[in-house]
Amino acid sequence: MSEESIYNQLKELLAKAGGAYRIMEEQIDVDLQVEFFEMANKLLKQATDGEILLKQTNKLFDKTTSVEDKKRMLVQLSNAEKPDAYRIIQQFIEEGDSELRPWAVLSLQHSRITLETHLLDENQVFISTGLGGDNSRLRYFIAIRAKYGKTIKECQRTIVHNEFEPVFKKNKSAIEEFSFYEKYFTIKCLIPIDVAVNDVVLVSIAEANQYGNFLSKDYLVTNVKILNQNEIENFFNKKSRIKP
Repeated sequence: MSEESIYNQLKELLAKAGGAYRIMEEQIDVDLQVEFFEMANKLLKQATDGEILLKQTNKLFDKTTSVEDKKRMLVQLSNAEKPDAYRIIQQFIEEGDSELRPWAVLSLQHSRITLETHLLDENQVFISTGLGGDNSRLRYFIAIRAKYGKTIKECQRTIVHNEFEPVFKKNKSAIEEFSFYEKYFTIKCLIPIDVAVNDVVLVSIAEANQYGNFLSKDYLVTNVKILNQNEIENFFNKKSRIKP
């Protein structure tokens, strides 16, 4: 997905949310998230009595209960409009099966939204990406390459650090991690949901390019997952064939 597409979708979500939104903070595989919400929507149509469900939750902590049954119960609890259901999911995160922790975290977030929507009588928007976030900021993975045919020298790494960090800070963003390779570098960062990633990145590149004009304006950005070297290099190789 392009940076523009990501930003436009976020703007639409913010407009719908009217300020009432929550961001999934943990990094959870997108495919697992899709599986969770598909089950949540399906089970919502098959409403289970909340009181009966709460009485059966001892099965959730029973080692003989199957993984699939536990996943179903966690989703049903997240659909229940009861504080006790929320607390049970919290307990499961602390004491339950570690392999189901990501599923339980999704259940907890969904339960919180369900409760707030019920108690406050207003729709809550839940924004979740594969890389998670922090309060009002989303986590992104960005890769920026050197200009065609060039490599990134040691002294230029220092320039990148010195020029990128102030620009990000000015935009209330935080760089969590730099990783440098021969012809490109990557950034894992947090950027406010209402800030255009493109603006932050291009200004940072322009600042660094005052000292040697060594960075291309071609970059990739995703909030789905951390890309590996092959994925990054394939992206830049395609870009090079299109625009040397």
